[in-house]
Amino acid sequence: MKVSYMTKEVYEKLMAELDEMKTKGREEIAQAIATARDKGDLSENAEYDAAKDAQGMHELKINELEKQLANVKFLKEEDVDLSQVGILTKVRLMNKKVNKEFTFKIVSESEANIKEKKISVSSPIGEGLLGKKVGETAMIETPGGIMELEVLEISI
Repeated sequence: MKVSYMTKEVYEKLMAELDEMKTKGREEIAQAIATARDKGDLSENAEYDAAKDAQGMHELKINELEKQLANVKFLKEEDVDLSQVGILTKVRLMNKKVNKEFTFKIVSESEANIKEKKISVSSPIGEGLLGKKVGETAMIETPGGIMELEVLEISI
């Protein structure tokens, strides 16, 4: 099974989300199905079919979240090795092609948020930077072409 790395805070947030999906989410879908069922012939009831499809998708999301949370390894910032790029490290980079600096934090898939400058450890950039040390350059293939990223600084 695949291990999910995350902080305790993210784990607790996802557990609360899962609890809401199992209770309130299921109740809302059951109500939608009951309402659609009351409208008559189920063989020609598009609203009923849509509600059943929504139920299936909802249960799939619950199942995926349960799998993710079943194999969690907790990370603490104080345990992070700052000698190389790894999960929970903040890395300042130089894009050598455009001569521009930027900073990302390498996080678990569940924490990734590009607006907050948090990239997933399993993204092409995240994977390409793992294990790199200050001064090393990573050649990373992206949909826009090869990126040449030099590691300038690693911190928390």
